[in-house]
Amino acid sequence: MCRNIKTLFNFEPPVTETEIQAAALQFVRKISGMTKPSQANAAAFEAAVEQVAAASGRLLHAMETIASPKNREEEATKAKARSAERFGA
Repeated sequence: MCRNIKTLFNFEPPVTETEIQAAALQFVRKISGMTKPSQANAAAFEAAVEQVAAASGRLLHAMETIASPKNREEEATKAKARSAERFGA
């Protein structure tokens, strides 16, 4: 999985539309192999981002869990620690 795409489910505060849009953009960039599409592909690229964002939003809002929400700051701290251990920075 692309490391830039983060888990968005079961966080406090809940996921925002901006976060969903950013994850959709990263996903479409990854599968298309393009960070910025040509003019000829721009419409298809943007349509794909919107469709992925819409589907992701529906999924995230429909899912349920009995687990308590994760804290964003704590998860970010854990991720930084894993990165430092992995890359020695």
